[in-house]
Amino acid sequence: MHKENNIGDSPTNSTTRLRHRKRSSEVPAEASKSDGSQFLVNDPKKYKSMLVRTYSSIWMIGGFIFIIYMGHLYIWAMVVVIQIFMARELFNLLRRANEDRQLPGFRLLNWHFFFTAMLFTYGRFLSQHLVNTITTDKLLYRLVSWIVKYQMFICYFLYIAGFVWFILTLKKKMYKYQFSQYAWTHMILLMVFAQSSFTVANIFDGILWFLLPASLIIINDIAAYFFGFFFGRTPLIKLSPKKTWEGFIGASVTTIFSAFLLANIFGRFRWLTCPRKDLSTGWLSCDPGPMFKHEIYSLPQWVPQWFPWKEISIMPVQWHALALGLFASIIAPFGGFFASGFKRAFKLKDFGDSIPGHGGITDRMDCQMVIAVFAYIYYQSFIMSQNFSVEMILNQILRNLSLEEQQLLYMQLAKIINERQFVQS
Repeated sequence: MHKENNIGDSPTNSTTRLRHRKRSSEVPAEASKSDGSQFLVNDPKKYKSMLVRTYSSIWMIGGFIFIIYMGHLYIWAMVVVIQIFMARELFNLLRRANEDRQLPGFRLLNWHFFFTAMLFTYGRFLSQHLVNTITTDKLLYRLVSWIVKYQMFICYFLYIAGFVWFILTLKKKMYKYQFSQYAWTHMILLMVFAQSSFTVANIFDGILWFLLPASLIIINDIAAYFFGFFFGRTPLIKLSPKKTWEGFIGASVTTIFSAFLLANIFGRFRWLTCPRKDLSTGWLSCDPGPMFKHEIYSLPQWVPQWFPWKEISIMPVQWHALALGLFASIIAPFGGFFASGFKRAFKLKDFGDSIPGHGGITDRMDCQMVIAVFAYIYYQSFIMSQNFSVEMILNQILRNLSLEEQQLLYMQLAKIINERQFVQS
């Protein structure tokens, strides 16, 4: 009897011991890296990955500098290309090949909504720039003015056409997939175009207001990588296991210092500071205004006598650059943390593989999207003059009045001016 009990209990006991051994050998991914092996400083392949990342970074920075040299219109074109690549990567996240094969043309519908959103967004921001560009040809001016006037209606009609198209393509047993794709498409459009519209506005307000924030994000990313590469040992946030406090703090100091220095360098070039009022590509010349004029500050008395300078020259824009530097180093990285959590939700390492060593375009733009909106709001709130100018009123007249209405306004103004001159004489 005793022997039978042992025989009967043996499989259970052995299974229990097997399960126990299996559970003890299963260590969570987070716990298995608690020794810091996930940090770059402890990565045995870190130098190889650094070379790949550095090589692609040099190409990207070189291309970026060339496009900045080419001017406003080319920078805008670069933003459009980046948007298309971002949308492509994000569209593919929830794409299922089997369902797409059963829905011919459904992928085309996503791009229909994309380009409709692009027309709506840029039509609002750049309509006046387009009108200012087309001034010599009377017929073309009327055509452009008509498009600008009815731009919102055209975009709404295109959206409704896409909406009807979506309803007509609904298929039984695929409703859930189709509606999830419809919602996902609108989420992508909101994320991509909400920030890019502010980016384009920054470009035409003066390249500096696009270049300085973008450069600070690049500097912050590079500095965080190298500080983490050589010194990183303290984990910063669980969403990004390779991010360290050493990298975060080192990058913050570097970014704030760079902001103050770069604002002085960029502020010396009118090509970067002058706003662009049309869509031409010619060189700009304008009064830079007090924001870009040097002010002399005497150094305090506690500065040592051997110090070679007794006063320093600082542009007012440099103080504003410190605010951009603080935001780029402390707040903007949370855009990267958000993207990291997003990728974890979909069990992805990167959004794509278009940039060696960096991942996809979206991986490089996560922080840029955050700071672009801040730069626009900061510029509108603290830098741009709120007073009405002759140029601002003239732009409103050209944008909102027809040619006949402009002629009538001209005659009425001429009559009022003549009457006032007669009274004064």
